[in-house]
Amino acid sequence: MASTTHIADVLRRRNNRSFFERLAGGDEIAYSITLIAAVAILAIVALIVLELWTHSTPTVKTFGFGFLTSSAWDPNSGKFGALPFIYGTCLTSFLALLIAVPLGVAASVFLAEMAPPKLSDVLTFLIELLAAVPSVIYGLIGIFILVPAIRDYLVQPLKAVFGFLPIFQGDFYGLSFLSAGIVLSIMVVPFIISVSREVLLAVPTELREAALALGATKWEATWQIVLPAASTGIIGSAFLALARALGETMAVTMVVGNTPKITASLLSPGYSIAAVIANEFAEASGDLYVSSLIFLGLVLFGLTIVINALARILILTTTRRGMK
Repeated sequence: MASTTHIADVLRRRNNRSFFERLAGGDEIAYSITLIAAVAILAIVALIVLELWTHSTPTVKTFGFGFLTSSAWDPNSGKFGALPFIYGTCLTSFLALLIAVPLGVAASVFLAEMAPPKLSDVLTFLIELLAAVPSVIYGLIGIFILVPAIRDYLVQPLKAVFGFLPIFQGDFYGLSFLSAGIVLSIMVVPFIISVSREVLLAVPTELREAALALGATKWEATWQIVLPAASTGIIGSAFLALARALGETMAVTMVVGNTPKITASLLSPGYSIAAVIANEFAEASGDLYVSSLIFLGLVLFGLTIVINALARILILTTTRRGMK
């Protein structure tokens, strides 16, 4: 009781100190610096949105928000629409996640739960090195290795088995949505593996031991106990990978085909928002052309914000469900 009273007296005297006393003690300086840092981040985001919106006004005034639903992209005639690029960005990113998430989660389970510690550390180090490889290198690998391999060994079996589906119909010339999705999946899988492994390792050892003590096998403990406990972090790793895939530029530009059209077939060439900005911004002439490209940048920024917000809502929902 006496110690509680002493602590209360110390806190009361600390709160009653003058501004200059708190300043001399470093409290006000630390508070001010951290507050400025937090406000600066919000200000930078607001300035980015304001700058993009300001330079997008010619496109908004000319096409309105119908720009987002239009498929026309003809700079020579002054017709611009964002839909093919939004479609290409979402399709390649979704395809990348479809390939990378199962592969990444399975690899992270092996590294965290099955592999010997020394082997796990070595493989994790090598996998994390892949995340540091420049995207242009992935693009070159895609052009000279993956695209020929997809053409020679993957497309024909896919057509033979799933040729009745619209997504595998049509001719394949190498550069396509499929090629871009596979290259993106290779680029983002290190993020999924690295984050998911750390999340799995963070699951309390007591949960594993309790499951094993009740007669579960190692795989049953992993599948029924560890993975559900780490599901929130694994979902977060998938959305981290999605954020990387949405904004990827060089690798996608080199293998997607750069054709602004919407098609159901993954074997057809396409375009993405980041790729069209990188390809055409330097050569854009006229305020409307430049404004349309900047508006596409704003759309990509908005897509990233919306997806990350949905990820946060999903993580919060999963966390609350796990707490019940």
